[in-house]
Amino acid sequence: MKRNLVAGLSALLMTLAGITPAAPGVASGSEDMTSQIIVKFRDDRAAARVLQQHGLSDGPGIGSTGAHLLNVPAGKEHQDIEALNRSPIVEYAEPDLVATATTADQYFPRQYSLQNDGQSFTNTAGTITVAPGKADADVDAVEAWSVTTGNGIKVAVLDSGVATDNPDISPKVVARANFSTARTNEDHYGHGTHVAGTVAASMNNTIGIAGVCPGCTILAGKVLNDSGVGSSSSVANGINWAVSNGARVINMSIGVPASRTLETAVNNAWKNGAVLVAAAGNGNNQTKIYPAAYPNVIAAAATDNRDAKAPFSTYGASWVDIAAPGVNVFSTFPNHPFVLGTQNNRSQGYDVGNGTSISSPIVAATAALVWSSTPGATATAVRAKVESTADKIAGTGTFWAKGRVNADRAVR
Repeated sequence: MKRNLVAGLSALLMTLAGITPAAPGVASGSEDMTSQIIVKFRDDRAAARVLQQHGLSDGPGIGSTGAHLLNVPAGKEHQDIEALNRSPIVEYAEPDLVATATTADQYFPRQYSLQNDGQSFTNTAGTITVAPGKADADVDAVEAWSVTTGNGIKVAVLDSGVATDNPDISPKVVARANFSTARTNEDHYGHGTHVAGTVAASMNNTIGIAGVCPGCTILAGKVLNDSGVGSSSSVANGINWAVSNGARVINMSIGVPASRTLETAVNNAWKNGAVLVAAAGNGNNQTKIYPAAYPNVIAAAATDNRDAKAPFSTYGASWVDIAAPGVNVFSTFPNHPFVLGTQNNRSQGYDVGNGTSISSPIVAATAALVWSSTPGATATAVRAKVESTADKIAGTGTFWAKGRVNADRAVR
């Protein structure tokens, strides 16, 4: 039997902090007004006369409520509401309030990557305090959810597996396969569970976190063993399996030297309509790693909660396509002992992680949301939408080509 001369492959390692219970939190919706108001008349026959007196025109009805939606001059919303409410013909006039998605997930207030209000927060153990961030230095996931949560879109996570005992992500796994040298497809390393949770952890189940694409499902391809090491052949096999099982997006938070076999697998997946995303690396240099550097893969760099390049992130606009949060990002971990937890003398469940390994699944999940919002699109169109709608933050054109991913703009 010929010796298998494949390049060694490893996860792009994360650092993580301790895990202890924290109080549940709820993100509240905004009460900002739109440029429209809502009016309900006591006598619709007299409505035109009242509106004419105030220089307004009637608007469309709102379902079966009997109320109408009126356009008003910007800045005059409150003035017109007060004037109309003084009319005996008007039953009520009120603002058309901006609604935002909310989630009751335990650690959601700490998920600045999804919604950044400039908050400061700690890791689960309280041993690390993250300094206040920059408001809106996030991917606008909450706003994107008003369009789609990605229901039915399969994202393949080719990694160290996904823990079967974390209730926030395990139920989202619809298929598992083991291409590594590990005995089972369980995640005893921890990396794959964190990546998968970043993509698709359940939303509004009162525990843990929410994924960027909470309606997505996961194909858990274990290509790294329980020490976080695999091979180019294991990843190539995982890519083929993912395509065969209907993956619309394939995430690879892994790094390997150039491999013709791996590039062929990547190209075949692209030709079969899958969008592929990979981590750019944590070397703080411009050295290419693969599969991220292949043309048919979106290479993801890491930013922090102030939209600055992460100190560790590999960079280079000539081949790194896009950026996403990758510093102190909360996600899922196994609820059994795992290597990353043991190395850091930590417990299990949920915690922050750092690395382009986390940026990549945020981009992958955004691509999945785009698939969901644009039925019939091609992989080329989905990739173009993700990249062209990125926010042109500082570093665009130098550290990365397109900007920091924006899920809301991508799905519009």
